[in-house]
Amino acid sequence: MNAENSMRERIDTMFRNDRLFAYVLLIGAWLAVWFVVNQVAALGPPGKLMGLVYLSAFALCVFNTASIIAMVKHYEHAKDHIYRQDIEHLDAIAVSNKQHHSN
Repeated sequence: MNAENSMRERIDTMFRNDRLFAYVLLIGAWLAVWFVVNQVAALGPPGKLMGLVYLSAFALCVFNTASIIAMVKHYEHAKDHIYRQDIEHLDAIAVSNKQHHSN
């Protein structure tokens, strides 16, 4: 395996991990918003005001979801540029740390 294939695999792995992390956090955000809304609903008056709270929470989650999906798509299209730089810096740090500890 040559260096470019190795780099490509590392880039793909970092992207997959970031994508998974983004979607897990998105699920966590939905759960947190709905937990808060349900706690507010238990305290608030029933009726149109609570309907507005539920609608606002849903809109927040929809827009948040759209932004995360857009971010993941952008990362997918630009992953070579984004992750190659990160990997090169991580490799340089690893070499520096290895040299520092060997002295």
